Amino acid sequence: MSTPEFILELRERIDHMPLWLIGVTGYVRRDDGLILLEQRADNGKWTLVTGINEPGEEPADTVAREAKEETGVDVIVTDLVSVKSGHEIMTYPNGDQTWYMDHLFLCEVAPGGNREPVVGDDESTSVGWFSLDALPEPLAASSRERIGYVQRFLKHRAEGSAHAQFAFRDVIEHL
Repeated sequence: MSTPEFILELRERIDHMPLWLIGVTGYVRRDDGLILLEQRADNGKWTLVTGINEPGEEPADTVAREAKEETGVDVIVTDLVSVKSGHEIMTYPNGDQTWYMDHLFLCEVAPGGNREPVVGDDESTSVGWFSLDALPEPLAASSRERIGYVQRFLKHRAEGSAHAQFAFRDVIEHL
């Protein structure tokens, strides 16, 4: 399903006004280091698994659901990598405006789960496993940025200092 029902209902009330949504991204990796990407049907760009959090749904559950729906791969969430707010309003072809608070999660293939990707819905035209050294093009800028966040997180984890990344704007004026 491209647009969740709750968003369609909200759009009936607010029309194209900017809508603040919780987004999730899953960086799904296999034991051999390959990552799961999908090619979007709407713009042809390759992306990490992404989705919109449904009301009352845990963000980590959203990632697992989206991975299964969009790629057929069963995943488990292992870490929260970052929480970032989009600073630009996205305007879709129909005029709807949205911006997102994205939660980026590190995921692995679920033990005993399906690991063979298949196009699971009309949002994607292709899915597959890719090496970081051979990422497909065109790769969405947001996915390239998030892959960098994960690489930084994994480096910090290897050094014993992993923590979720976030932005903080200091608004306190110092006297």
